Amino acid sequence: MSDKSVEDYEREHRRLLEQVIAETRETADLTGCSKLSEPVLRALAAVPRHRFVPPAQLAWAYADTPLPIGSGQTISQPFIVALMTELLALDSRSVVLEVGTGSGYQTAMLASLARRVYSVERIPALAEAAERRLRELGVDNVEIRIADGYRGWEEQAPFDGIMVTAAAAEVPPALVRQLKPGGRLVIPVGPPQRSQDLRVIGKDESGASHSHSVLPVVFVPLVRNLEG
Repeated sequence: MSDKSVEDYEREHRRLLEQVIAETRETADLTGCSKLSEPVLRALAAVPRHRFVPPAQLAWAYADTPLPIGSGQTISQPFIVALMTELLALDSRSVVLEVGTGSGYQTAMLASLARRVYSVERIPALAEAAERRLRELGVDNVEIRIADGYRGWEEQAPFDGIMVTAAAAEVPPALVRQLKPGGRLVIPVGPPQRSQDLRVIGKDESGASHSHSVLPVVFVPLVRNLEG
């Protein structure tokens, strides 16, 4: 447990924002993104990361690093959360699919920018805890489903943006199909426990998709449910 005060968290949160802004600038040659947009910065400033980490991790809530959240999963590094959010290029009309709810931190970031977020989580305990946290924070434009993320969410497709928060061995075809023309899919691709490739996949108005790599990342694997 952490005995930090509200003021401590606020101070650490401000310091984290400065770190993320600096890291965005320093990685611009790789990512093509030299600065975060004002909406993404506001979201990063507004979402209290300490509300999404387990009690044992509270001391590091505003460290720019991933942290374990149980069930073999992690809450992502804030810089990567901000970058992936920026790469989706959302606006207030966007309908988004998130694959891998996890703690709900990235979900809250997306919800602060988009009209509606549909989030898929494979692990019931994580989905239920994330849903509770979001409700406590007054986030009411998110729907969470316990399901296989490889299959997306067909009933709510197509999506303006799709974010995958775990590394897939290959890009799931269902997610590309569920992407709206003009939309973007942001996904880490590669083997587990090794460097992966963060990719942005866009779909043009004719329905053709195109992909480019952003930078190396390391995410927990996207596990596929082969039953049913």
